[in-house]
Formats: sequence, structure tokens, C-alpha cells
Amino acid sequence: MNSANGAAVVVGVDGSEPALRAVRLAAAEATRRHRPLRVVHGFIWPLLRVPGSPPAGAPPGGGLRHQAEEMVSAAVAEAEAVAPGLPVSGEIIDGQAAAVLLSESPTATMIVLGDRGLGGFASLVVGSVAIQVAAHADCPVLVARGTPRTAGPVVVGVDGSALSRAAIQFAAEEAATRDAPLHAVHAYTHPSSRGPGDMQPLVYDERLLRDEEEQILTESLAGLAERHPRVPLTREVVRGRPVAVLSEAARTAQLVVVGGQGRGELSGLLLGSVSQGVLHHADCPVAVVRSPA
Repeated sequence: MNSANGAAVVVGVDGSEPALRAVRLAAAEATRRHRPLRVVHGFIWPLLRVPGSPPAGAPPGGGLRHQAEEMVSAAVAEAEAVAPGLPVSGEIIDGQAAAVLLSESPTATMIVLGDRGLGGFASLVVGSVAIQVAAHADCPVLVARGTPRTAGPVVVGVDGSALSRAAIQFAAEEAATRDAPLHAVHAYTHPSSRGPGDMQPLVYDERLLRDEEEQILTESLAGLAERHPRVPLTREVVRGRPVAVLSEAARTAQLVVVGGQGRGELSGLLLGSVSQGVLHHADCPVAVVRSPA
């Protein structure tokens, strides 16, 4: 996560209701982190060679670019209304939405976006822009999913991977800024693979397996209490599918945090199956962390 002074929380907008929910979520996040908010709209029409200005003789105030300007102004006004005093700016950038947001990610504290936009298909629970940005961004990505809550824990999925440890650190910082408890969850279904080509045993001792999984969680959380002594920490090891376990935890959480790719997932997956599954099923906002916090 970019920690430079003044790095903004960036929110992508497209005029949809999910985007407005993202604006409200982003405004709250920027306020908690004492960061400015930057509202960005990817204006795709020049790439398609569609003129953005109104044709000659058309009434003033027409044209696609003017509509985009009104959209961004409305989003800025929404942010200022829910977070008075927050520094908010807006910009229209020529380009496809995901590409524009990804270009913002190296200098952003965080990118926030809705789970679906105007271009989403009705059958998609989470839109392609959210998936693309979460898979490639150089900063944490917060997706406005489910029910916004100001009570409940911050839940983090733990699997022992490097990105899982980055997610834990990010989740602890979120819990601290929200004055919320942190609930670390490790879910498992069978003995873990320890490396490429490992064969999983057909027969194993359930008690020993449980001890090994408990050890993964303990090692992943080592030093966290010392770094964040004021954050109440609970831990849980559950036998079950990680997506189902984390989605159940999300029902009472104010935020779920996952790593972009976990242990045991195919290296070609830029966004792991667990993080994608949680994005599709969680009933609260979801943060995806792909780089160290």
C-alpha cells in the first residue's frame, strides 16, 4: 500500500448506484485514514472514436463528455455530503475503466469501486471491472459489496501465504482505524500441499492435521498483538471450504480482507479462486490485498 503523505483514496464512478455506494464507502475510508478522496471516471468514448462533444447546432450542455462531467460532479457532491470537510477532487480520464483505475493504483492508498457497473451483465454478481482491478492493482482494492456496517469485526482470511500475511497487516490497520476487533479465520479441507508435486496422503490423523492447521494460523499471526496492542484479536480454525467459511463470517462483519492469491492456488491465477469466491458471495465490503501493506 502506498503510504506516501497525501496519497489519495481513489474511487471509480460510472453513474450507477453501485458506484455511488462505492463513493460513500470511499469517503468514509478516506476520512478514517486522513487522506484526500479522488473521484475518477474512465471516459471510453474517444477510444471508440465516438465524439464526446455535442454536434453543431445541438442545445448547450449536451454531449457525452458533459454527461460525464455531471456524473463526476454528482459523485464529488455525494462524497462531500457524507464526509463534510474531506478534500475531494474529480477527474475524467480518457480510457477504459479498469485500465484507468489500474493506472491510478501505483500512487493510491487504495482503490474503491462498486461490485457492478452500468456495463455489467445481469447474471454477473461482481462485474468484470472489479475483478480486473482486484487482480492487477498495485494497491489494496476495496469492493462495495453487501450491507455496509459500522459494527462487527474486521475478518481476515489466513492461509499461511505471503499475501495472506500482507492481508493480515492490512486488516489490522483497518481494525485499528475503525476501532473494531479483528477476527482471523483459517479454513482447511484436507492436508495442505507443502510444495509443487506434493502428494496428499490418503489416510491421515485428524488430530495431527488440526494441530498443523492451528500452527499455520499461529505463525501467520506472530507479532501482530505487539504491533497492534489495542486491536482485540480472536482467531478461529475451521474445517470447511474457505469461501463458504469466510462468506458466513461476512454476515456479521463490517469488512472481509483476503489476499489476492493464496497458498495452493495455480500461479497463473492473478486473482485466486478464494478471493474471487468471497467477492461473489460476501454480504459486506471486501478488500483484496495483492501487495504488502
